[in-house]
Amino acid sequence: MKNMKFIGTLVLVFMLCSAFSFKKKGEKQVYMVGVSASFTDSLVYFTDIQLVDSVFLDKDDMLPQRQQYSYQLKMYLEGKTGQTHRTCFIYFDEKKNKLEKTINKLKAKYQKGGKSILRQVDAEFKFTKAETY
Repeated sequence: MKNMKFIGTLVLVFMLCSAFSFKKKGEKQVYMVGVSASFTDSLVYFTDIQLVDSVFLDKDDMLPQRQQYSYQLKMYLEGKTGQTHRTCFIYFDEKKNKLEKTINKLKAKYQKGGKSILRQVDAEFKFTKAETY
């Protein structure tokens, strides 16, 4: 009976270790929002909050490939709306509610002057995991 408990505990520990080993060290789930604005246009586009899995953050918890995510949004908007010369940027956080607060503050700033028109990017747009070099 004592051996069965020991073997059961050993199997449980092995299962837990193998479950955590599927994700590589440093990989995290990150919530992202893309924002696109232009100096010559009053339209400001926001994407939905999206979960991007298995993202590597650097030692300062910054997203090293964020320019690739910005480029994904820029290319989508150019293809979909035909608007060029837009500046796209990415907001991200590991916690969805914290990111929601940040985006709500940003939207409030854009709406404050009444000169910006906020638009939602189609739900068909999805960020894909950026390639690491």
